[in-house]
Amino acid sequence: MDRAFSKPKAGVRLSNRLQKWLPQLVMAPTMLVTVVCIYGYILWTAALSFTNARFLPAFNFTGTIQYEKLLENDRWLTSSLNLAIFGLLFIVISLGLGVLLAIFLDQNIRQEGAIRTIYLYPMALSFIVTGTAWKWILNPGLGIQKMVRDWGFDDFTFDWLVDAEMSIYTLVIAAVWQSSGFVMAMFLAGLRGIDDSIIKAAKMDGAPLTTIYLKIILPCLRPVFFSAVIITSHIAIKSFDLVTALTSGGPGYSSDLPALFMYAHSFTRGQVALGAASAMMMLAGILAILVPYLYSELRDKK
Repeated sequence: MDRAFSKPKAGVRLSNRLQKWLPQLVMAPTMLVTVVCIYGYILWTAALSFTNARFLPAFNFTGTIQYEKLLENDRWLTSSLNLAIFGLLFIVISLGLGVLLAIFLDQNIRQEGAIRTIYLYPMALSFIVTGTAWKWILNPGLGIQKMVRDWGFDDFTFDWLVDAEMSIYTLVIAAVWQSSGFVMAMFLAGLRGIDDSIIKAAKMDGAPLTTIYLKIILPCLRPVFFSAVIITSHIAIKSFDLVTALTSGGPGYSSDLPALFMYAHSFTRGQVALGAASAMMMLAGILAILVPYLYSELRDKK
């Protein structure tokens, strides 16, 4: 009798152990790849940035000399300034358009599904396709300038693509066109998640629609704002394919960004250590945005 009852108990214990350890076993390969291929390579890149590695990785540590060279490099300073301009305009305009489009679609308009699809369509394209398309559109000899002049406006000029002072803004135009629909979808989902009773109560109190959105609805969407800022900041800092397809960093280095600088010095100029230092500076830029914002959000929740 004891043996008959011991076998089911042993089977139950084995089943319980499998249920306990199966999620960890399933997730273990993903966690291992994440740790090695993301955090491991971040540490490896950080180590290379303190060496004098050139064409191949080397570990002759030379201190912070690569960071000193980076801060004295005119191309890096130009690309950093371009990133500040591009990132600020891209994030602000994308958020503004995203919020406005989301509010527009939240009014239960007709053909909402079709309009939402049109707004979201650019996000389905890669930045290479977006950059190529806008390169045609903004080309003075092929795009907007030629079209308007063909209509009879011979003095019309829109040559930002070949203007060193304005080329950085062509990146903003293309990036906003692609990403604002995605931001709209995030805010629309947030708007649909707000309790209607709050809005109805405000309307009964006589609050105008503008006040309802500014004082009640938008403050409730702080988590959405946080997510949108983080995502758009990440897109701005790592923008490489858009720049390559649209301007190639030109004319000259007028529209260069840190991602293009890092690639050029790491893989075409044989300055691996300098490229690693620029990559770590880009990571520091992301953390400089993420950490204070995350700290503020967590502190408010406490």
